[in-house]
Amino acid sequence: MGKTKSPAGIAKLDRDRRTPLSRQVYERFRAAIERGTLRPGDRVASARSLASELGVARGTVEAAYSQLAGEGYFEPRGQAGTVVSPALPQPRPARPARSTRPAGRDPRRAGVRPQTNALAPLAAPPPLQLGIPALDAFPRELWARLVARRARAAGAADMFYGDPAGHPPLREAIAAYLLVSRGVSCHPAQVFVTAGYRASLALVSRTLLKKDDRVWTEDPCFPPTQDVLHAAGHRTVPVPVDDEGMVVARGLRKAAKARMAIVTPSHQAPLGVSMTLARRLQLLAWASQANAWIVEDDYDGEYRYAGPPLPALKSLDGHDRVLYAGSFSKVLYPGLSLGYLVVPESLRARFHDAARTWSNGCPQITQAVAADFLRDGHFSRHLKKMRLLYARRRAMLVAALQKAFGDAVRIDLQSGGMHLIARFDGRRESDVELAARAQKAGLNCQPLSERGTPGICGEGLLMGFTNVASGAQAQQLATKLRAALDAR
Repeated sequence: MGKTKSPAGIAKLDRDRRTPLSRQVYERFRAAIERGTLRPGDRVASARSLASELGVARGTVEAAYSQLAGEGYFEPRGQAGTVVSPALPQPRPARPARSTRPAGRDPRRAGVRPQTNALAPLAAPPPLQLGIPALDAFPRELWARLVARRARAAGAADMFYGDPAGHPPLREAIAAYLLVSRGVSCHPAQVFVTAGYRASLALVSRTLLKKDDRVWTEDPCFPPTQDVLHAAGHRTVPVPVDDEGMVVARGLRKAAKARMAIVTPSHQAPLGVSMTLARRLQLLAWASQANAWIVEDDYDGEYRYAGPPLPALKSLDGHDRVLYAGSFSKVLYPGLSLGYLVVPESLRARFHDAARTWSNGCPQITQAVAADFLRDGHFSRHLKKMRLLYARRRAMLVAALQKAFGDAVRIDLQSGGMHLIARFDGRRESDVELAARAQKAGLNCQPLSERGTPGICGEGLLMGFTNVASGAQAQQLATKLRAALDAR
């Protein structure tokens, strides 16, 4: 049933007040529900245990519970206990405090977070939110069965710290998947399970880089990459991206002796272009000659709607200079907080030592469930289903935008990914201002220009389409966006 909850401060009943104790208990629970401390479906303590905790008669608590049930706040379920009524509306997230920052936002952080209170749980992602998979299409019942099976079979060893490099069966399953689907040949010992892309990049930074080392980053860039590198004290060197991917020649002119390059070759974040073979070979040649490293962030690499997914850059790595980073956040769900890093064989022992120093590893049962999901074939079936679903949802949003805006919108469609770029070339307002209008209307569009150096990538609005569930919803969102952008 889950953990029982009581509102904060419930133990501090005031016996000197004229208000009966049962009424005080009632008021505390009702206030907790209305504030969102207790949410619909939460189980509450039994009357007997709460009475013992408060030092009052059981009948006092039962009277409060009876009144709460009579008013629809509680739902008694017999031997299963009492829960906050699931029929109650979800509390609205608290309105965030008005920022005192100047109007210009930090371009490295633009678009990373939805426009909501980060502490408030969300029933669904904000409309057009980037980077969130189709949560309505995730196989929850199947996942729940796998979790339950693992929980029932858990022994004492499963309750202890595991290998900080990752759960061995999951490392084996990842290695097998990468060989078949991404063309990456690696031994499971080269696979390190992390808490996601940021954790993978932080592990790379600690292990291979020193403070003030120069690192090539794409321009425009995936914001978390800049966040992690700057926090670690490294100097980023923005290298422009064109229709063929990172312009390696520009990187050579700007910082030929850089220690590392971080790229998204399969589906560039955020432009969506794929790095050509010629550029990939140029990048690998530079890394070999400069004794530098390449981190391949396989951003959205699984989602390609025209032909099969492209082979990874790592599959071309004849000199063992590429570290391959992947994540389950965009293919399963973000709250899983699992990623992985494949390192060259020459670095395996070094990374194992670093993992033992910096991490206790990810939760064992979570890794075990993910391993079962991959090994039993559910993962590949889920990806196939999502590719078909996302292709349909993208087409629905494109059609709705074209109907709402006509020739006033130009949509950049690449061969894959989870978002599109809508450009409104005829408008005087900047994409930053347009994004602000959209966000004010509850649509979480993000400005393209803030992802890189001004003038490099142009302007446009980034929109996620994965959670657009129907054509009617797509049309509703497009109409709402048109009204927001036209507002003065």
